[in-house]
Amino acid sequence: MQDEQEKNGLEQFRIADAPASLYYIPDFITPEEEQHVLESIPPNKWISLSHRRLQAIPSRLSNTNTLLASPLPNWLAHPITDRFKDLKIFSDSPHGGANHCLINEYLPGQGIMPHEDGAAYHPVVATVSLNGSLVLEITPKTSSSSTAGEDHSSSPEDPNPSSPTQEVTPNPPPPKTHWRILQEPRSLLLTTEPAYSTTLHGIPSVHADNYLTSSTVANWDHLSHGTKQKIVADGDRNERQTTRISLTFRDVRKVSSLGMKVFGKVRT
Repeated sequence: MQDEQEKNGLEQFRIADAPASLYYIPDFITPEEEQHVLESIPPNKWISLSHRRLQAIPSRLSNTNTLLASPLPNWLAHPITDRFKDLKIFSDSPHGGANHCLINEYLPGQGIMPHEDGAAYHPVVATVSLNGSLVLEITPKTSSSSTAGEDHSSSPEDPNPSSPTQEVTPNPPPPKTHWRILQEPRSLLLTTEPAYSTTLHGIPSVHADNYLTSSTVANWDHLSHGTKQKIVADGDRNERQTTRISLTFRDVRKVSSLGMKVFGKVRT
Protein backbone atom coordinates (compact mmCIF):
# COMPACT_ATOMS: atom_id res chain seq x y z
CA MET A 1 0.00 0.00 0.00
CA GLN A 2 2.94 2.33 0.54
CA ASP A 3 3.48 2.80 -3.20
CA GLU A 4 -0.16 3.82 -3.60
CA GLN A 5 0.09 6.25 -0.71
CA GLU A 6 3.17 7.95 -2.12
CA LYS A 7 1.61 8.02 -5.58
CA ASN A 8 -1.55 9.74 -4.35
CA GLY A 9 0.06 12.34 -2.13
CA LEU A 10 -0.52 10.72 1.26
CA GLU A 11 3.16 10.74 2.10
CA GLN A 12 2.98 14.45 2.96
CA PHE A 13 0.53 13.54 5.72
CA ARG A 14 2.64 10.79 7.30
CA ILE A 15 3.24 11.39 11.01
CA ALA A 16 7.02 11.36 11.21
CA ASP A 17 7.26 11.33 15.00
CA ALA A 18 5.17 8.17 15.44
CA PRO A 19 5.25 4.48 14.54
CA ALA A 20 5.56 3.98 10.81
CA SER A 21 2.43 4.00 8.63
CA LEU A 22 0.28 6.50 10.54
CA TYR A 23 -1.14 9.42 8.53
CA TYR A 24 -3.07 12.51 9.63
CA ILE A 25 -5.07 14.76 7.30
CA PRO A 26 -6.61 17.89 8.86
CA ASP A 27 -9.84 19.26 7.39
CA PHE A 28 -10.55 16.04 5.50
CA ILE A 29 -14.17 17.17 5.30
CA THR A 30 -15.71 20.64 5.40
CA PRO A 31 -17.74 22.11 8.30
CA GLU A 32 -20.88 21.80 6.15
CA GLU A 33 -20.15 18.13 5.42
CA GLU A 34 -19.46 17.53 9.10
CA GLN A 35 -22.81 19.03 10.08
CA HIS A 36 -24.64 16.96 7.47
CA VAL A 37 -23.13 13.73 8.81
CA LEU A 38 -23.92 14.65 12.41
CA GLU A 39 -27.54 15.35 11.49
CA SER A 40 -27.79 12.08 9.55
CA ILE A 41 -26.69 9.73 12.34
CA PRO A 42 -29.80 7.70 13.31
CA PRO A 43 -30.84 8.80 16.82
CA ASN A 44 -32.51 5.47 17.68
CA LYS A 45 -29.69 3.05 16.85
CA TRP A 46 -27.24 3.82 19.65
CA ILE A 47 -25.93 0.94 21.77
CA SER A 48 -25.02 2.12 25.26
CA LEU A 49 -21.82 0.73 26.76
CA SER A 50 -20.48 1.44 30.23
CA HIS A 51 -18.75 4.67 29.26
CA ARG A 52 -19.66 5.46 25.66
CA ARG A 53 -22.27 4.85 22.96
CA LEU A 54 -21.78 3.30 19.54
CA GLN A 55 -23.50 2.36 16.30
CA ALA A 56 -22.34 -0.21 13.74
CA ILE A 57 -23.17 0.62 10.12
CA PRO A 58 -24.57 -1.33 8.27
CA SER A 59 -24.67 -3.83 11.16
CA ARG A 60 -22.63 -5.48 13.89
CA LEU A 61 -20.42 -8.43 13.06
CA SER A 62 -21.66 -11.93 13.82
CA ASN A 63 -20.08 -14.23 16.39
CA THR A 64 -17.82 -15.49 13.59
CA ASN A 65 -16.74 -11.93 12.69
CA THR A 66 -18.85 -12.00 9.53
CA LEU A 67 -20.59 -8.93 8.13
CA LEU A 68 -23.97 -9.13 6.41
CA ALA A 69 -23.25 -7.34 3.14
CA SER A 70 -25.10 -4.08 2.67
CA PRO A 71 -23.99 -0.77 1.15
CA LEU A 72 -23.00 2.07 3.44
CA PRO A 73 -25.65 4.82 3.41
CA ASN A 74 -25.26 7.82 1.15
CA TRP A 75 -24.58 10.19 4.03
CA LEU A 76 -21.38 8.23 4.72
CA ALA A 77 -20.52 7.44 1.11
CA HIS A 78 -20.70 11.05 -0.05
CA PRO A 79 -18.24 12.54 0.43
CA ILE A 80 -16.26 10.38 2.88
CA THR A 81 -15.85 6.99 1.22
CA ASP A 82 -15.76 8.68 -2.19
CA ARG A 83 -12.75 10.62 -0.93
CA PHE A 84 -11.16 7.36 0.27
CA LYS A 85 -11.44 6.06 -3.28
CA ASP A 86 -9.82 9.20 -4.68
CA LEU A 87 -6.86 8.60 -2.36
CA LYS A 88 -6.91 4.82 -2.99
CA ILE A 89 -6.88 4.26 0.77
CA PHE A 90 -8.59 0.85 0.60
CA SER A 91 -7.44 -0.02 -2.92
CA ASP A 92 -5.68 -3.23 -1.85
CA SER A 93 -8.33 -4.40 0.63
CA PRO A 94 -10.38 -7.56 -0.12
CA HIS A 95 -13.43 -5.60 -1.28
CA GLY A 96 -11.65 -2.56 -2.67
CA GLY A 97 -13.26 -0.18 -0.20
CA ALA A 98 -14.60 0.28 3.31
CA ASN A 99 -17.70 -1.84 4.00
CA HIS A 100 -18.17 -1.09 7.70
CA CYS A 101 -18.31 2.02 9.87
CA LEU A 102 -18.28 2.08 13.65
CA ILE A 103 -19.65 5.31 15.13
CA ASN A 104 -18.45 6.07 18.65
CA GLU A 105 -19.69 8.87 20.88
CA TYR A 106 -17.44 10.17 23.66
CA LEU A 107 -18.76 12.70 26.16
CA PRO A 108 -16.21 14.92 27.94
CA GLY A 109 -14.30 12.72 30.38
CA GLN A 110 -15.03 9.45 28.56
CA GLY A 111 -12.47 7.20 26.88
CA ILE A 112 -11.53 3.62 26.09
CA MET A 113 -8.75 1.35 27.31
CA PRO A 114 -5.84 0.50 24.95
CA HIS A 115 -6.89 -2.18 22.46
CA GLU A 116 -6.29 -3.48 18.95
CA ASP A 117 -8.79 -3.99 16.14
CA GLY A 118 -7.86 -7.59 15.40
CA ALA A 119 -7.83 -9.96 12.44
CA ALA A 120 -11.49 -9.55 11.44
CA TYR A 121 -10.51 -6.52 9.38
CA HIS A 122 -8.10 -5.73 6.58
CA PRO A 123 -5.22 -3.87 8.30
CA VAL A 124 -6.31 -0.37 7.29
CA VAL A 125 -8.36 1.89 9.59
CA ALA A 126 -9.63 5.32 8.55
CA THR A 127 -11.06 7.41 11.40
CA VAL A 128 -12.87 10.70 10.81
CA SER A 129 -13.40 12.85 13.91
CA LEU A 130 -16.45 15.09 14.32
CA ASN A 131 -17.51 17.91 16.64
CA GLY A 132 -14.86 17.59 19.38
CA SER A 133 -11.14 16.99 19.73
CA LEU A 134 -9.17 14.65 21.97
CA VAL A 135 -5.87 12.83 22.26
CA LEU A 136 -5.46 9.26 21.03
CA GLU A 137 -2.63 7.41 22.75
CA ILE A 138 -0.58 4.85 20.82
CA THR A 139 1.54 2.26 22.63
CA PRO A 140 3.65 -0.64 21.37
CA LYS A 141 1.97 -4.02 21.59
CA THR A 142 3.82 -6.53 23.75
CA SER A 143 3.29 -10.20 24.54
CA SER A 144 1.80 -9.16 27.89
CA SER A 145 -0.75 -6.77 26.37
CA SER A 146 -4.00 -7.83 27.99
CA THR A 147 -6.12 -6.75 25.03
CA ALA A 148 -4.15 -8.55 22.33
CA GLY A 149 -6.41 -10.52 20.02
CA GLU A 150 -9.63 -8.99 21.33
CA ASP A 151 -11.97 -7.08 19.07
CA HIS A 152 -13.64 -4.50 21.30
CA SER A 153 -14.99 -2.41 18.48
CA SER A 154 -17.66 -4.74 17.09
CA SER A 155 -19.12 -5.94 20.38
CA PRO A 156 -21.62 -4.18 22.64
CA GLU A 157 -19.83 -5.60 25.67
CA ASP A 158 -17.10 -3.42 27.14
CA PRO A 159 -14.60 -5.88 28.70
CA ASN A 160 -12.11 -3.18 29.62
CA PRO A 161 -14.13 -0.06 30.42
CA SER A 162 -12.27 3.18 30.93
CA SER A 163 -13.93 5.06 33.76
CA PRO A 164 -14.02 8.83 34.15
CA THR A 165 -13.54 8.27 37.89
CA GLN A 166 -9.96 7.22 37.17
CA GLU A 167 -9.05 10.72 36.02
CA VAL A 168 -5.78 12.08 37.35
CA THR A 169 -5.14 15.79 36.94
CA PRO A 170 -2.76 16.87 35.66
CA ASN A 171 -1.81 14.05 33.30
CA PRO A 172 1.80 12.89 33.72
CA PRO A 173 4.03 13.44 30.69
CA PRO A 174 3.98 10.30 28.53
CA PRO A 175 7.03 8.03 28.32
CA LYS A 176 9.06 7.85 25.13
CA THR A 177 7.40 4.60 24.14
CA HIS A 178 4.07 6.37 24.11
CA TRP A 179 2.80 8.51 21.23
CA ARG A 180 -0.01 11.05 21.42
CA ILE A 181 -2.09 12.13 18.42
CA LEU A 182 -4.49 15.05 18.76
CA GLN A 183 -7.53 14.39 16.58
CA GLU A 184 -9.21 17.62 15.49
CA PRO A 185 -12.80 17.87 14.26
CA ARG A 186 -13.10 16.98 10.55
CA SER A 187 -9.68 15.30 10.49
CA LEU A 188 -8.77 11.86 9.16
CA LEU A 189 -6.39 9.51 10.96
CA LEU A 190 -5.21 6.63 8.79
CA THR A 191 -3.61 3.55 10.37
CA THR A 192 -1.95 0.95 8.14
CA GLU A 193 0.68 -1.74 8.51
CA PRO A 194 2.93 -2.13 10.44
CA ALA A 195 1.28 0.16 13.02
CA TYR A 196 -2.02 -1.75 12.71
CA SER A 197 -0.48 -4.99 13.98
CA THR A 198 2.25 -3.72 16.29
CA THR A 199 0.50 -1.08 18.40
CA LEU A 200 -2.47 -0.56 20.70
CA HIS A 201 -4.60 2.58 20.77
CA GLY A 202 -6.75 4.08 23.48
CA ILE A 203 -8.32 7.30 24.74
CA PRO A 204 -7.67 8.49 28.31
CA SER A 205 -10.78 9.18 30.38
CA VAL A 206 -9.98 12.79 31.20
CA HIS A 207 -11.72 16.14 30.87
CA ALA A 208 -8.58 17.81 29.55
CA ASP A 209 -5.56 16.58 27.61
CA ASN A 210 -2.48 18.12 29.23
CA TYR A 211 1.17 18.71 28.33
CA LEU A 212 0.42 19.27 24.65
CA THR A 213 3.50 20.69 22.95
CA SER A 214 5.48 20.16 19.77
CA SER A 215 7.59 17.60 21.62
CA THR A 216 4.71 15.58 23.10
CA VAL A 217 2.14 15.59 20.26
CA ALA A 218 3.28 13.39 17.39
CA ASN A 219 1.17 15.15 14.76
CA TRP A 220 1.85 18.70 15.99
CA ASP A 221 3.19 19.84 12.62
CA HIS A 222 -0.06 18.71 10.93
CA LEU A 223 -2.41 20.59 13.27
CA SER A 224 -4.10 23.77 12.14
CA HIS A 225 -2.59 27.07 13.19
CA GLY A 226 -5.75 27.93 15.11
CA THR A 227 -5.65 24.68 17.08
CA LYS A 228 -2.03 25.19 18.09
CA GLN A 229 -2.68 28.77 19.11
CA LYS A 230 -5.61 27.75 21.31
CA ILE A 231 -3.63 24.96 22.97
CA VAL A 232 -0.81 27.35 23.83
CA ALA A 233 -3.26 30.00 25.07
CA ASP A 234 -4.94 27.39 27.30
CA GLY A 235 -1.66 26.41 28.95
CA ASP A 236 -0.73 23.48 26.70
CA ARG A 237 -4.14 21.92 27.28
CA ASN A 238 -7.04 20.70 25.18
CA GLU A 239 -10.26 21.09 27.13
CA ARG A 240 -12.80 18.45 26.12
CA GLN A 241 -15.83 20.71 26.28
CA THR A 242 -18.03 19.05 23.67
CA THR A 243 -19.09 15.56 22.62
CA ARG A 244 -16.73 13.94 20.16
CA ILE A 245 -18.02 11.56 17.48
CA SER A 246 -15.68 9.25 15.59
CA LEU A 247 -16.42 7.44 12.33
CA THR A 248 -14.12 4.44 12.04
CA PHE A 249 -14.11 2.84 8.59
CA ARG A 250 -12.76 -0.63 7.87
CA ASP A 251 -13.04 -3.45 5.35
CA VAL A 252 -14.39 -6.56 7.09
CA ARG A 253 -12.72 -9.63 5.59
CA LYS A 254 -15.63 -12.08 5.89
CA VAL A 255 -18.85 -10.97 4.24
CA SER A 256 -22.12 -12.87 3.79
CA SER A 257 -24.23 -12.04 0.74
CA LEU A 258 -27.32 -12.80 2.81
CA GLY A 259 -27.25 -9.16 3.87
CA MET A 260 -28.07 -8.01 0.34
CA LYS A 261 -31.18 -10.22 0.36
CA VAL A 262 -32.25 -8.96 3.77
CA PHE A 263 -31.42 -5.26 3.45
CA GLY A 264 -31.57 -4.80 -0.31
CA LYS A 265 -29.14 -2.70 -2.33
CA VAL A 266 -30.66 0.73 -1.94
CA ARG A 267 -28.68 3.32 -0.01
CA THR A 268 -30.54 5.69 2.28
